Amino acid sequence: MALDARAEILLKTLIERYIADGQPVGSRTLSRQAGLELSPATVRNVMADLEEMGLVRSPHTSAGRVPTERGYRLFVDTLLKLKPINAGALHRLEQELLADIEPQHLIENASQLMSEVCKLAGIVMAPKREDKLAFLHIDFVSLTGLRILVILVTQDGQVHNRIIQSDREYSPSELVQAANYFNETFTGVSMGDVKRALLSEIQQASDDMQRIMQVAVRMARAALSGEEELDDLVVSGESNLMDIPELGDVRKLRKLFDAFTAKRDLLHLLDRSMRAGGVKIFIGTESGYEVLTDYSVVTAPYTADGRIVGTLGVIGPTRMAYEQVISIVDITAKLLSGALNSGDRSGRLESTSR
Repeated sequence: MALDARAEILLKTLIERYIADGQPVGSRTLSRQAGLELSPATVRNVMADLEEMGLVRSPHTSAGRVPTERGYRLFVDTLLKLKPINAGALHRLEQELLADIEPQHLIENASQLMSEVCKLAGIVMAPKREDKLAFLHIDFVSLTGLRILVILVTQDGQVHNRIIQSDREYSPSELVQAANYFNETFTGVSMGDVKRALLSEIQQASDDMQRIMQVAVRMARAALSGEEELDDLVVSGESNLMDIPELGDVRKLRKLFDAFTAKRDLLHLLDRSMRAGGVKIFIGTESGYEVLTDYSVVTAPYTADGRIVGTLGVIGPTRMAYEQVISIVDITAKLLSGALNSGDRSGRLESTSR
């Protein structure tokens, strides 16, 4: 959507003013603060054009205008200038994120710190459990009625038993050969990578694939295809949202807090942003979840041992200080990655400004 320079300045000024005080912005205020020598009448004409484009709206007759979801998106994508995080907040993030080496504590600290620095709700999706566990050993044991007991052992010593239904009866030697193939192929591999490899191999299976390989892949696939556990979601600072005037609807807040408790929708959103990579901003309905219609979510992925393993971010009103929040989320993700990466325990940033 192309705007001329005058319209861009006025839209940017309106959104910044509305973010600052939460009140509809009138034409006289804009004509004074935009730094343009324009009459209030000219400003009103430009505002009418912006309203027709769906970038601003008038909540009440003659009460000034506020940005729409579409207006915020244009502002974030093309007009926003990020502000470097202030030295005091950066020092606090560095000190508190680097003061502990226990991953779970680091994740909890990251959520808490973002909520306190941004005055919003901080959220962190912990690494998937299956990506933290490595495969050690598997056995297949024949039972009655075409059933097979699958005994799976992970490298942390946990033993998982599951009974699956087979398509035919297998001899003890076939089951031993299938287990041997699987153990030789996957010992030491993370459970997440094992599942992904099984999906790939089952899709690529052909008539000339070794029969024992087919048996091993088919049975392991059946044993590991159950409902995955939800990832851990750490939420901090929910009460900050209660202090924001436009979020004062108790019913809407209760729905959001219920979503924090249920986790599933938020985890799906964080997983989507992790797969996309980089800082992501979901404004209002862009998240795809009704409970987040009145909120914006700013996220960034973090890494461990050089691999993206989770996502962190903040949830707040669409009227949030994006120029500060984006920088804080981005820097927190980099610091957490530095603290979690075994080869870079210092977690220091060469540059934190954009």
